[in-house]
Amino acid sequence: MKTIGWIGLGLSPAGGMKGADIAVGWVDSSGKAHIQDRFAFDKMKPVIDNTTQDWFLLQGQEQNGWTAIQFKRYFDSCDTMDVPIKSGTNILIFAYGLVDLDLSRSEDDIMYHESRRSARMLPLRSYSNQPADDMFVGLDFFDFSFENYVVPPTDTTYHCKVFKSPSTFLAKRHAIAHKILIDSRNVNLLHHLDLFECPSTDVYDDAKLPDGICDDILNGTRKCSLTIATAWAIGADVTTLYPEEAGYAVTSDIGTKYFMIKIHYDNPRLASNLQDSSGIRFYLGNKLRQYDLSYLIFGTLSNPASLAIPPKVEQFIVDSYCPPEATRGGQRTIDEMCSHTFSYYPLVDSLAGCMTAIDETAWRTIMNTSSPIDNSKLAQWLHNLTWTTESTAQWQEFFDKAQRRIVYGREGQMESKILPTIPKYEDLKVELCNKKEIPISTDQSWH
Repeated sequence: MKTIGWIGLGLSPAGGMKGADIAVGWVDSSGKAHIQDRFAFDKMKPVIDNTTQDWFLLQGQEQNGWTAIQFKRYFDSCDTMDVPIKSGTNILIFAYGLVDLDLSRSEDDIMYHESRRSARMLPLRSYSNQPADDMFVGLDFFDFSFENYVVPPTDTTYHCKVFKSPSTFLAKRHAIAHKILIDSRNVNLLHHLDLFECPSTDVYDDAKLPDGICDDILNGTRKCSLTIATAWAIGADVTTLYPEEAGYAVTSDIGTKYFMIKIHYDNPRLASNLQDSSGIRFYLGNKLRQYDLSYLIFGTLSNPASLAIPPKVEQFIVDSYCPPEATRGGQRTIDEMCSHTFSYYPLVDSLAGCMTAIDETAWRTIMNTSSPIDNSKLAQWLHNLTWTTESTAQWQEFFDKAQRRIVYGREGQMESKILPTIPKYEDLKVELCNKKEIPISTDQSWH
C-alpha cells in the first residue's frame, strides 16, 4: 500500500465494518513490523481482540513511501471474534492511515481512515492456485469478447451481445476449460458475466448479430436467455477446468451454434468514457470426452414477486424448491439476487434451469385485490409499506407459507408447476470448527 502509516485488512460477513475481523499492521521507524488482531462490532473503530491473536506476522517492509505486510492465519480460528475464510467468495475490506501507531502511547490509536478505504471479493482459498496458462499451450482456443464497448455513465448496465461459434471448427469439439477475460482497466467495474446458449432454431444475420443494452434488444434475444452456458461473478475463479471425463460442446456436428454474453457493469460513481473488452475464452481438447457437460441454474427469480425482503432486517429466509421431476431426464447490485449455477454431466436435454416465485394468487390475497399483478405495481405497493418489527415477522410468515410457482426445463420444453407449500426440510448441519492454516511460504527477497 502506498503509505508510511498503518494498513488495515479485514474479512467482512457482508462487505461493511459490522462483524468484520481485521488485521492492522505497520512498520515503525526502526524497521520493525507489527500486527494487531481487531474486531468491529459496528461502524466504529475496531477494538483489539484480546481473546486470541489469530493474525500471525511473517514480515514487513517500508520503502519509498510504500508499506508491505505479510502474515498468515487459520482458515477458521474457532474464535467468535474472527470470520472464517470460506471456500468460494470472501469479502475483503481494507483501509490505511497516514501515520504509524505508537504503542508507547495508549491514546495514539488508529484514526478514522476517511475515504482511504475500499472492498473486494476474492476466492481466497483458491486464489493462489489457479491453473497456469502454460497447461493449455498447444491447444486450440477461441474468444467471445466485447471490443472496446463504451460503458454508459449509469450505476447499472446490462449489455448483451450474440456471437457465432468459429467456422474453423466444423465438427463437434469439446472445451476442456474456460477462462474469464477481465479487461484489466475494469477489474472493479464487472459485477458478473453470463454466457447463454441460443436455441438451434434461432436464425441470425451473421453480418449484424444482436448487440446492445439487454432490454433494448430483448425481442431478438429472448430465447437466448433461457439456457445458461456458464456464469462468473465478482470474486469467483477466472479459470475453470472441467472434469476429465466431460467437456462442453462449444461446436456441433449439426450446424452453427450461437451464444450470447450478458455482462452486468456496476458503475456507482457514474464514471464516463470507460471502455471494456471483457469476455470468455474456451480451450478445446484434442479429442471428444465421454460426456457432454452442461449447466443448471437453481434459485429465485430476481423480481419483486420472488424476492421482497424488508429493509434493515438481520435475517430473512426465502426458500426455493425444485420438484423431483425437474432433474428426471432485481438486477442492480443493491437489489437482491439469489440464484446458483452448477455444472453437471451427462447432459440432460430437457433441463437448463429451475426457478421459484411466489404465485400471483398469493400476492392478490395479501394485496386484497382481484386485479392482475405485474412487477411494477407490486414494487410500488411494497415501497409504500411501513415496516415494523411486527410487520416484518408477519412478512416472514407470508414467505414461509405462500403458494409458489416453479418453472423448470429448457427453451422449448419449459414446464410450470404450482407448489401449495414448501416441503419440510432440515438445514445442513454446521461443521464443527477445525483449525486449518493457509499454506504459505515466506519470501525473504522482497523488492
